[in-house]
Amino acid sequence: MTLLAFEDVHSYYGKAHVLHGVSLSVKQGERVAIIGRNGVGKTTVVNSFLGAAVDRRGPWNIERIFELFPILRERAEQTGVLMSGGQQQMLAIGRALMSNPELMVLDEPSEGLAPVIVDELAELFVRLTREGVSILLIEQNFGLVHRATERYYVLAKGTVVDEGRMAGLTIDSLKKHVAV
Repeated sequence: MTLLAFEDVHSYYGKAHVLHGVSLSVKQGERVAIIGRNGVGKTTVVNSFLGAAVDRRGPWNIERIFELFPILRERAEQTGVLMSGGQQQMLAIGRALMSNPELMVLDEPSEGLAPVIVDELAELFVRLTREGVSILLIEQNFGLVHRATERYYVLAKGTVVDEGRMAGLTIDSLKKHVAV
């Protein structure tokens, strides 16, 4: 089942034509990445669609979030701005999971995080898909993309210029796709 499908999407900021006929999809149970240099339209893809889940029932509740991120239970009385970057990312993911989504869209979740936390994120994304949450990851950290996703799309100048499966692809060859 397809959870997200873009077919020939064009997006503009004022008169600036940012996305030029972008087509991509995310199916149920998939982990997909959108990669590319700064300014090529990755975040515009996310900004080009709206999703909301109101009163959606499902397996995610505060206890499951605390099981997934025990440090959040310890910091439950602390405001988010006083948490470390990694803890803030856990909090953001926990909040998103509370809506019991079928698809989670994450825009640069590794930005500013320590490598050990990025490794934990990769494991978390794989675990979440096992539990029925598909992932669309917009990311520049090739190590995270390589470990956490199954398919990728490369954006350049607002256009999908390459796509493929991660199986058998090295991090270096993934970087070469973006350098094109």
